[in-house]
Amino acid sequence: MTAPHATAASTPAAAGSSARQISVLLYSDDRTIRDAVRVNVGRRPARDVEVTSWRECATAAAVIEAVENGSFDVLVLDGEATPVGGLGLCRQLKSEIYNCPPILVLTGRPQDGWLATWSLADLAVPHPLDPIALSAAVAELARRGRTTTA
Repeated sequence: MTAPHATAASTPAAAGSSARQISVLLYSDDRTIRDAVRVNVGRRPARDVEVTSWRECATAAAVIEAVENGSFDVLVLDGEATPVGGLGLCRQLKSEIYNCPPILVLTGRPQDGWLATWSLADLAVPHPLDPIALSAAVAELARRGRTTTA
């Protein structure tokens, strides 16, 4: 075994112990969207990020209650949800929740990026959902963590 190879093999990342473990809150009124997000993100959206728990919500009230009473590392909100869309809910959470977790919004189309900006979302992924873009966005937000504002 060569020295560089031994060093790489002995790192915690190679052993799998350094993965950032995250909990994700997922909001959509459509069960098929929730299922698609969970399947596309998977358990390991990136080598250094592991989703340990999912909390699914079908109503805006359930999201607000969960965020106020729980601790989540990433929120994924469906912008096309009804009757309360994820974009408006994102803006509300960012305005009302101190130290709000990073939020990924799912927009109806790529041209809706300006709506994601208005909503104060940290990232946006358009429909149809691209598994690579979705898992990369969740991993990026997990790495960022919560931003503290004074």
